[in-house]
Amino acid sequence: MEDTVASGRVIGHYRGTEQGPLVVAIGGIHGNEPAGVRALEQLFDLLDEEPLINPGFTFKGELLALRGNLAALESGKRYIDTDLNRIWHPRVPGDTHFATSEDRELFELLAAIESAVEEAPLSELVLLDLHTTTAGGGIFSVTGDDAPSLLLAAEMSVPVIKGILSGLQGTTLHYFRGNHFATNFPVRAISFEAGEHNDPAAIELSLAATINLLRAVGCVRQEDVRTYHDTLLREAAGELPLLTELVYVHRISKDGSDGFVMNPGFSNFQKVSKGLPLARDNNGEILCPADGYLLMPLYQKQGDEGFFLIRDYNFPTAY
Repeated sequence: MEDTVASGRVIGHYRGTEQGPLVVAIGGIHGNEPAGVRALEQLFDLLDEEPLINPGFTFKGELLALRGNLAALESGKRYIDTDLNRIWHPRVPGDTHFATSEDRELFELLAAIESAVEEAPLSELVLLDLHTTTAGGGIFSVTGDDAPSLLLAAEMSVPVIKGILSGLQGTTLHYFRGNHFATNFPVRAISFEAGEHNDPAAIELSLAATINLLRAVGCVRQEDVRTYHDTLLREAAGELPLLTELVYVHRISKDGSDGFVMNPGFSNFQKVSKGLPLARDNNGEILCPADGYLLMPLYQKQGDEGFFLIRDYNFPTAY
């Protein structure tokens, strides 16, 4: 059963006939990343059609799909006043003072999520936050370093990056993993990056990742999910490393006063060597601090990080 809300915040709320997880899927946390929103809209069209063409279709649990930063989505900007994916912190109960546009967006998002958490007969709470990047070069997922979330990300057939959360603050993943909801059930949280902002394939990849996650957490049965989604994601991942870890984050000024400019032509997962010029700012050239793979080079005006550096993850040696 599906509910929709006229406000535009809620893309859809699908309730299955059997108890299961509550999956919260968010698209458009950044307003210049609409692919996740489009994918979730398509998903609800598919959920409407599936019982008609597959009478045996069942859905366990609930799926709540939300549009993230409505004002920024309307303007096509990453954000209006501040990055919505850096301010996920608990609010003081009863506080309805909004210093920024994003404060109001966060208040409304949390209200929708908390209402669903209170009403749902949960087995677990799962977040999927859908994103795209300013550079092409590959798809990947980000999660916490807890084993349940890492295993879930691996089941989605996409490369997984460990340790990114240690280089950021105030993201959706931090909030969900911080036990801020009124539930004692397990919580898993994953962010999926579907490629470059303007690549039409990013919508289909976001849809495939979402469907694979629903399968992995048991909302839908294996036999009801086409292998096409696995194939699409694996082909997009190509020869990318399956598991990497964060090495370095290059932070920049939010107002652009440091003059940061990324050198042109870099892409996600591009191999780089220590000492390679990557960017410039008011102090001159910025050189690569170590060997590794470049991730999320900044080719837009808004942002808090200029680039990330990752490397292959080496599993600890057992003694």
